[in-house]
Amino acid sequence: MDINKFRIGQGTKLNLDEWDPDDTTSFHGTKDDALDEVEKLKKKLESFQEKLYAESKHKVLVILQAMDTGGKDSTIRLVFEGVNPQGVRVVGFKTPTPEEKAHDFLWRVHKVVPQSGEIMIFNRSHYEGVLIERVHDIVPKAIWEKRYAEINVFEQTLTEDGTLILKFFLHISKKEQKKRLEERLEDPTKEWKFSINDLPERKFWKEYMSAYEEAIEKTSTSWAPWYIVPSNHKWFRDYVVASAIVEHLEGLDMKYPKLDRATREDAIKRLTT
Repeated sequence: MDINKFRIGQGTKLNLDEWDPDDTTSFHGTKDDALDEVEKLKKKLESFQEKLYAESKHKVLVILQAMDTGGKDSTIRLVFEGVNPQGVRVVGFKTPTPEEKAHDFLWRVHKVVPQSGEIMIFNRSHYEGVLIERVHDIVPKAIWEKRYAEINVFEQTLTEDGTLILKFFLHISKKEQKKRLEERLEDPTKEWKFSINDLPERKFWKEYMSAYEEAIEKTSTSWAPWYIVPSNHKWFRDYVVASAIVEHLEGLDMKYPKLDRATREDAIKRLTT
């Protein structure tokens, strides 16, 4: 797969109406074939994550954004199923606390950026500051408009400190969201995920799409690119996300650290006595 098909180049003008959430044409095979490929990608991801942790040189930040029911939780669970939890953390960003509101909008994010050798996954992120806070007029336009530049500087700083940043917008249709909300109501194992607050948010679908378009346009950079992932089909969503992560991790050319010769010889000598 050419993962660059889903990557948004810096300065690209975006219209989400031109991105079909049902699109699976980039995979030439059946759903079962794709599921097999995802399993192979997960094995590679497991291996790369172990090297990342052992080498402790790079840091990885994966950002997942989506409308409600877009599949953030499922993507984390399925794509990262086999990784060592010692080297992976997940952070979800809810409504800011009073303490967080007393600081700038990036303050709470600074505290949880990945450490060396770690993969950090943001389930929602600092982008809420230019999405929900924009759509619902929580902050004035004069404030959220400045945040795009602040985000770019913040992410560039992380990159210069050795952090690989990958951002995914899991793109679903309004019709698919309705279907998934109905499934939550009908399935006792998913009912707990349903929130009555999800329903009024559907009225703001157009406003959210506009907010996502501008956010992606202004913050997809060479150092922290956005990928738009058609996500009506969960198997294809997982295939695209896993492919992108594995391709970028492979590009880090990571290696297991080796003992220096003296330490190795001393260890062998001690073990043979």
